[in-house]
Amino acid sequence: MLLSLAIASVVAGCAGQDAEAPDRKAARPAADAGTLTLDESALPGVNRFLASDLDPSIDACTDFGGYVNDKWLAANDIPGDRTSWGAFEMLAERSTAAQRQLAEQAAADEGADGVEKIVGDFWATGMDADAINAQGIAPLREELDAIVAIDSPEAIADYLRASASEGRNFLFGFGAEADFKDSDMNIAYAMQGGLGLPDKGYYFDADKKDKLEAYQQHIANVLALSGTERAEAERQAADVVAFETRLAGVSKSSEEMSRDVSLFYNPMSLAQADELAPNFPWTRFFESQGVDKPEMFSLAIPDFHAEVSGMIADVPAQQWQSYLRFHTIDNAAPYLADEFAREHFNFYSATLRGQAEMKERGKRVLDAINGEVGEALGQLYVQVAFPAESKAQMEELVGNLSDALKARLEGLDWMTDETKAKAMEKWASFTPKIGYPDKWRDWSGLDTDRDSYIANVMAANEFNYKWNLSKIGEPVDKTEWGMSPQTVNAYYNPLANEIVFPAAILQPPFFDPDATPEMNYGGIGAVIGHEMIHGYDDQGSRFGPTGNFENWWTEQDATGFKALTDRLVAQFDAYEARPGKNVNGSLTLGENIADLGGLAVAYDAMKEATRGTEDPMTDDMSRDQRFFANWATVWRRNFTDQELDVRLQTDPHAPANFRAMGAPSNLPAFAAAFECKPGQPMVRQGDQQVVIW
Repeated sequence: MLLSLAIASVVAGCAGQDAEAPDRKAARPAADAGTLTLDESALPGVNRFLASDLDPSIDACTDFGGYVNDKWLAANDIPGDRTSWGAFEMLAERSTAAQRQLAEQAAADEGADGVEKIVGDFWATGMDADAINAQGIAPLREELDAIVAIDSPEAIADYLRASASEGRNFLFGFGAEADFKDSDMNIAYAMQGGLGLPDKGYYFDADKKDKLEAYQQHIANVLALSGTERAEAERQAADVVAFETRLAGVSKSSEEMSRDVSLFYNPMSLAQADELAPNFPWTRFFESQGVDKPEMFSLAIPDFHAEVSGMIADVPAQQWQSYLRFHTIDNAAPYLADEFAREHFNFYSATLRGQAEMKERGKRVLDAINGEVGEALGQLYVQVAFPAESKAQMEELVGNLSDALKARLEGLDWMTDETKAKAMEKWASFTPKIGYPDKWRDWSGLDTDRDSYIANVMAANEFNYKWNLSKIGEPVDKTEWGMSPQTVNAYYNPLANEIVFPAAILQPPFFDPDATPEMNYGGIGAVIGHEMIHGYDDQGSRFGPTGNFENWWTEQDATGFKALTDRLVAQFDAYEARPGKNVNGSLTLGENIADLGGLAVAYDAMKEATRGTEDPMTDDMSRDQRFFANWATVWRRNFTDQELDVRLQTDPHAPANFRAMGAPSNLPAFAAAFECKPGQPMVRQGDQQVVIW
């Protein structure tokens, strides 16, 4: 569990400007940079804005997303092995292709050590389909036998503790993260979990009944594949669904967790936690994980943990066995024989999200590498795929965006001087991270080999869990990253007040070292602004300049802020994503605040950076028009209907086409650039216009 990313804000899916640049050569991996090569000619292309993409039959002032993107979207179907396709996915494919070259080189080096050996071992064993298929269910036999032996409430609790100590925590997330009240120190957090479906609503909502029925059938299929007689598998599947439905009843929804960050923080002593959950005493849990007993830890969603304790006492051991047996197999299925991997795909990807084809094995292995040892692969990636000039230009852009944000904060007319002073203090303490970590993670102690793919996966999972636990009670390491360099994304971490931009996103349409200013400001500039504004969105604004969870708002300003954000909720509530299914403006509020403020700040920074220079009028488009067009290009994306349905329920980001036009419609600069008239859909005025930061 990485809580900072659970509460962080990412761009897709987020001030030290005068500090001396770190010595990137010192941060390079120990391996000789000359041992790895990258054939860029073999990589997929990027998605750049082209004037020929524009659809003159659509009025930019009516539907700006359609004006910029509809032609491209109509000509670019979703690939069979994906559920969405657009600018982010194209860069992800490019990153994946680069990663594959590096993984193949690492696997071919029989004398490799360090991170190259780890990556090579994962790749070699993951690509050995014959060996994986020959093993069948055998790699899980010891775990499944242990589940069969569970016969009492005490045995249930013992099993949950023992499996958690190996990094297999079925019912809740547990790990280290910065203390909300003292962000320089790590404490332990325990979260809700245990559900196989994306959100609690899937267990209760009438419009998701078919998905719940399909899930129950999937459970039966998995159990039958493992050797359980079919009728018995069906009975156990019903037990599992009943078990999870009870958990769902005391779980918080995606919207609740997204819009109330305080839910993550519920400090209590071990004695208090033991009283809350007498059948699962937390004192014994800490002992079993090898973690020193703390004076305090965060037991988030206490009703959930109280219910788990109750279920240990009153749910029959046989039903617990069904639940644990299914999740043991299902969690491992992507790394087992083809029949298990196929069944896993059939439900989670095909049925739930509408994916037509299973990813080929190489992509699936790279998914596993990124999930378990992503930063190890990242050390190889940045040797060959991140030019130094990109970092230098990014530092300049971040500085310019920071200056523009400062000016906007200083000019706010709805905020009192008292709160504004605190906002400025937070602005001054932003920490940007660009490309990849200054200090790489130490992977010594992780033993991998060429014998078993799933053994490597399980070893890495346990290694990562224990590495995370080792941080409990220790000072926060400010050099750590929550994303690997090869990830096409960015994020803001409120507990560190940092904005982070991995190397892989620093490509078109986001960033191009050879592009004209308006393109970079409309792309990565708006992303930079987006992540900065997350520090001031409805949840990020609850953290102070040092990352502590604190109220720095006057009551008057908090009331005014809420009134402004309510307008943005209403704007996005009105967008219909599919017939009868609208965007959830509350769920997506934080990202919409960040888009709105980030785009405005990026526009200001672009105008300042180009002040006094002649508008080149590229392709008969003004600089301002191209700025907004590249913003829309970033958000061109097709979804399968099923993927869109899942996102509407769980994703704190609005669907991409509404992001393309939601923020611009509130900016007078957009209306001026395209000569839009009052009353047109892309011109929001009066009480409908939203201006926050």
